[in-house]
Amino acid sequence: MRRHSYRDRLTSPLPGPRDFVRIMREGGFRGSTANADRIPVMRTGLPPLPPGAASWTWIGHASYLVRVGGLCVLTDPVWSTRLPGTPPRLTPPGLSWNDLPAIDAVVISHDHYDHLDAPTLRRLPRNTPILVGAGLGRWFRVRGFHAVTELEWWEHTEIAGVRFDFTPTHHWSRRGLFDTCASLWGGWVITAPDGTRTYHAGDSGYGHRFAEVGARYPGIDVAMMPIGAYEPRWFMRYVHMTPAESVRAVADLGARTMACMHWGTFVLTKEPVDEPLQLVRKEWAAAGGDPANLWSLAVGETRTLGAGDE
Repeated sequence: MRRHSYRDRLTSPLPGPRDFVRIMREGGFRGSTANADRIPVMRTGLPPLPPGAASWTWIGHASYLVRVGGLCVLTDPVWSTRLPGTPPRLTPPGLSWNDLPAIDAVVISHDHYDHLDAPTLRRLPRNTPILVGAGLGRWFRVRGFHAVTELEWWEHTEIAGVRFDFTPTHHWSRRGLFDTCASLWGGWVITAPDGTRTYHAGDSGYGHRFAEVGARYPGIDVAMMPIGAYEPRWFMRYVHMTPAESVRAVADLGARTMACMHWGTFVLTKEPVDEPLQLVRKEWAAAGGDPANLWSLAVGETRTLGAGDE
């Protein structure tokens, strides 16, 4: 069966053979884990949610549990200890799988293994609503999921009054050898009936699409933004942001609060494992951001908005 291609959505060329030869010559992708003990971990369980409030719990990497509008939503859930081609996980998942509440929806940004983790997804009931980009639904349906919704950029769906919009990012997709850009990558804007609005960037390089999202969806309360996996810059700059670029992207989005992710879990690239946290705090301060609006969370930490907790 001929696959659809989304290569026309790329904003930069994909790496070629010469790039991979160079990266291997320079020592590969993996950085040192020497400072892994500096990654904060707070596995104290999931606190009760006050009526009318929303909360964000960092599970690790790009995985968050978001409780908003009466729903419990998982973003890019990864509970695996190891992913194909990567060293073992540096920090445990912020919540035990058995401590999760019933999951009302799962949003997937794209099909790379650190965002679409098959062993984790197998743990979910097959009637769990799964929201994905166009072209990725079949992956779930052949595994027995039957409440799967595929969306194009700027399309939306609703679950129990909560709206989910799929939005453009600067990235790409590939699961195997022959499916490059066969499914659509993106981020998610989640809007509750009371107007609480959150954004999950998935994976992205820096570019104009953040301003486009901000213009279409004003009033983002919390933006979950990647801050790691950015070195070497010559290779990663088109698909992963530095902490400085993530801070700039939050400004483009017009978001009030930045919740950090995509660091401190797997060693994917060359920067020291604790560097993203140091740099994002520095860049946020340099941009004049309110320290209270930078959520540089510990693994397992929960922050709450609403019901007197703002």
